[in-house]
Amino acid sequence: MPGIGKVKTKAIIEYREQNGNFKSIDQLKEINGFGTKTIEKLSSHLTI
Repeated sequence: MPGIGKVKTKAIIEYREQNGNFKSIDQLKEINGFGTKTIEKLSSHLTI
């Protein structure tokens, strides 16, 4: 996925291990490095 490197990938995996599956795309904002602009750029690639 564009804009997702090793650091963000690791952060996503760690978040899921601690919190379970995502219930909304907005939960990505709880992960360091994911703000509104990043989520908007990736929105066409994201599904829950």
